Formats: sequence, structure tokens, C-alpha cells
Amino acid sequence: MDALRLIEISRHALAQSRSVPETVAEAWQVQALAQAIGSRLAASGPAELRGEARGLGEIGGRGCGVLDHPMVRSGGVRAAQLTEVADPEAVLTGLNVLLGEVGIALVAVACATDDEGLYWQCIETIDTADESSDRVRGMLRRLAEHEHERPPEAVRGRAGPERPVAEMDSAAGAP
Repeated sequence: MDALRLIEISRHALAQSRSVPETVAEAWQVQALAQAIGSRLAASGPAELRGEARGLGEIGGRGCGVLDHPMVRSGGVRAAQLTEVADPEAVLTGLNVLLGEVGIALVAVACATDDEGLYWQCIETIDTADESSDRVRGMLRRLAEHEHERPPEAVRGRAGPERPVAEMDSAAGAP
């Protein structure tokens, strides 16, 4: 399944979480997804992202180990369904939003709990989500820089060298 689809499924599942165990389980799922996306981009993503992507995979893996999550729902580990990252920029943008939503959800859990252990697990996972988000923003910056550095003919959708506007207008029959 494409990473964008998994991100949307995760966003919906997180929004539907109504209990502490559900929210914690979804936070764990998101960290597993960050790990999977990072690993996939490190192995076969754009060359300019591979180092940062490896770091994202490592951080996501660390985040999965932080929470003593309840049994993952019957669907298992959602990230195991990842088959492709077709649009790295869109995936990273969506993942960044999802990581922010996880942080907000975990702040709510941490503020509402009397369990000191759960509180500190939430705080550690919030830190991990924030660190993952930093990596994702770094990768988005690298993509933007790389796009800016490419020659105009290599920019999305252009097949050849740019022609002057006047030349294009005359070719199209414009006055």
C-alpha cells in the first residue's frame, strides 16, 4: 500500500481513538510508519534524502520501543503494508502533519493521566515524534533545494529547453 494511503488511514485511526490505550496504540503505529517510510526512502528514495531517511528510520524504531503499547489492534502493524513511497514530497508533508497530531494526542494523554510511568512514556514519545518531525522537515528542505538547483528543462513536466514566451506564442498562433 502506498505511504500516502497509510498516512491517511493512520490519521483517521488516531482521530477515532477514544481511550488512552487506543491513543497510545495509534502513537506506536505512527512511529512504526515513520520507521518504515524512513527505511524505504533510505533504500530507494531520492539520493539527496538517503542519509536523513536512515536517521528517520532509526528514530521511528526508537519511538516504537518507547511506549509499552497495548496489543496492537487486530489489524496488526499497519506499517507492514507499506509497498511504495510514490511521491516523497507529499508523503513527507503528510507524515509531518501526522507526527504533529500524534504529539498533540499524547500531550492530552499525559495531562490526563495519574500514572507516572505512562506520563513519562508519553513525554518520551512526544520528544521522539518531534525529532522525527525535525528529520522530515530537513528532508523537505533538501527536496526543495534540489528542485531549485535543477536546470529548467528538468523541472516537473518540461520536456525540453525553455523557449522564449514570444516564440511559444508565435508557435501557438498567438498575435
